[in-house]
Amino acid sequence: MSAIWREGGPCRVFPFGEDQPFLRAHEEVLLRLLCIGEEELAKIAPEELARRAGGQISQARADEIVRTARLARLPGLGSWAARLLAEAGLDEADVRRLDAEELAARVNARFGYPIWNDEAVARLRALQAHWREEA
Repeated sequence: MSAIWREGGPCRVFPFGEDQPFLRAHEEVLLRLLCIGEEELAKIAPEELARRAGGQISQARADEIVRTARLARLPGLGSWAARLLAEAGLDEADVRRLDAEELAARVNARFGYPIWNDEAVARLRALQAHWREEA
C-alpha cells in the first residue's frame, strides 16, 4: 500500500478536507481583476468564464476550474481533492455516482502513480455516504 508524502513525513490517508490553491497565478490575478470569487466560480458556466477572461483562460481550462470549484463545495472533500478529481475529468455527478474505487483509479491513472491508496478510498467512500444522506 502506498502513501503520499507531505512535509514532516508520510501521510497514511490523503488529507481530504484540506484546501490548496487550484488556480494558476495568472488566473488568480485575472479573476480578481474581473471580480470573480470562488463562490461565483462554482455558479458560472465554463463558457461564460472563458468568454469573460477574453481568451486568457481556454475553454478546457475554464471547464476544469469550474468543476474544481463545484467539487470543492462538497462537505469534507476540500479543494486539493477537488482539483485532482477535476483534472481526472470528473465532476460532481461522477463523484456522487461512481464507486470510490473507480474515482481513485481514475485519479491515480491521470497522474500516473497511486495518489489515493486503500485507506483514502475508504475515506472517500465514507464521504460519499455522508453526501448521499444529505441529498
